[in-house]
Amino acid sequence: MRYATGLAVAAALAVVPTDGTPAVEFRTNTSLSSAPVIYWSREAQRAIVPPGPAGSFGPENYGNKFPGEAAVYMGIVHAAIYDAAVAIAGGYQPYAVAIAAPSDASPAAAIATATHHTLVGSPAIGSQGLQPALGLTTEQQAILDGDYETYVSAITEGASKSDGIRIGEQVAIAITALRRNDGRESNPTLADFNPPAAGPGVWERNPGTPLPPVLGLRLPGITPLALATASQFRPDGPNALTSAEYAEDFEQVERLGRLDSAARTPEQTARALFWTDHDVRQWNDAMNTLARARGLDLVQTARMLAMAHVSGGDAMIGCFDAKYFYWFWRPYRAIPGAAADGNGATMPDPAWQPLRATPNFPEYPSAHACHSGAVAEALRSFFRTDRVSFSVDSRATGTLRQYERFHDAVKDVNEARVLAGFHFRNSDQQGSNLGRTVARFVVDHLFQPHD
Repeated sequence: MRYATGLAVAAALAVVPTDGTPAVEFRTNTSLSSAPVIYWSREAQRAIVPPGPAGSFGPENYGNKFPGEAAVYMGIVHAAIYDAAVAIAGGYQPYAVAIAAPSDASPAAAIATATHHTLVGSPAIGSQGLQPALGLTTEQQAILDGDYETYVSAITEGASKSDGIRIGEQVAIAITALRRNDGRESNPTLADFNPPAAGPGVWERNPGTPLPPVLGLRLPGITPLALATASQFRPDGPNALTSAEYAEDFEQVERLGRLDSAARTPEQTARALFWTDHDVRQWNDAMNTLARARGLDLVQTARMLAMAHVSGGDAMIGCFDAKYFYWFWRPYRAIPGAAADGNGATMPDPAWQPLRATPNFPEYPSAHACHSGAVAEALRSFFRTDRVSFSVDSRATGTLRQYERFHDAVKDVNEARVLAGFHFRNSDQQGSNLGRTVARFVVDHLFQPHD
């Protein structure tokens, strides 16, 4: 698929909130189309997000990162896309490197090169990019290499193309240097986190023969993209097992999240399953669709995506730091084991099972809520209003959901994780709060206009 550069877009964009507040105006650069950003955002997504069981996350994907790590990789590569766009269009402070670009440098060549070289490197810059930790096989990297060669070969030869490639190379060099030895290649074990002794309230890995892999062990040790430390906004912890709040959340997930729940409505079941898709893929596709629908130009689209993905990546790092700090048990362990939790208001049910198989890492806080809360808050900051209509699709259900506010989707996610039997309500609320806090920090410190 090829995109031409310099396509005309609307001269002015009005995002009109539905609550009567003043419209937000985005003045677009009519000579700088968002098309290269959208194309390479999705190319990056394909190389990071797995296809899922039987292609359930999308057969076009060939990556291997579960949502926690995928969010970090998407944050890194979208920071590179942003720096390349800013080098071309100006107007904003760069993330990693400031580059003086010739006025006619090709944005398509710059964005393509920055994305490809950040992901898998190039002999031209003497770098492997995010490989080998990205984990692409030789055959998978060949897909990305081929897409890059096809895309760049379609750009007219000349100084504009050469200058664009050079800008992309410089961005990739700076980004990969910044992420060198950042913890993505570490391989910690559960023992490295000093797990507490088994007992009530303590998470235990999912059973199986062989034992299924535990996910997210790298994340607490990965250098954040914006935060000072992974624990910078660590939440206070789950509700005490003996508290009334825990008993209330226990009853809710026991009743609504069970596999054979008679209390969960068909609409609630559909909502729970909708968000069992790979949420990084869901949010990225939604944002790229939104950028096109709103007529955002090159730098606006790159900035929106970078704000959201850097926030989402750091939210996942902070989330898994908390998960492996608190080690809180999942409902599928808590409900059968309630006789030992010390709370007279919780009743054990040895036959209880969740609607879907539970992710294999500790419960508190909810990773999906952390990520979605961060992305939604970054989008709210970008548009300067929460009241923007947008849609999200799910490959898990083959349906589309329309939202009138960014945080309506977060509320949906929070409810869905209870309805799926994965989380206690407090963990969703604390996760989305963590995500919002991370995003506010990111947008306060990065991607700002030049003075």
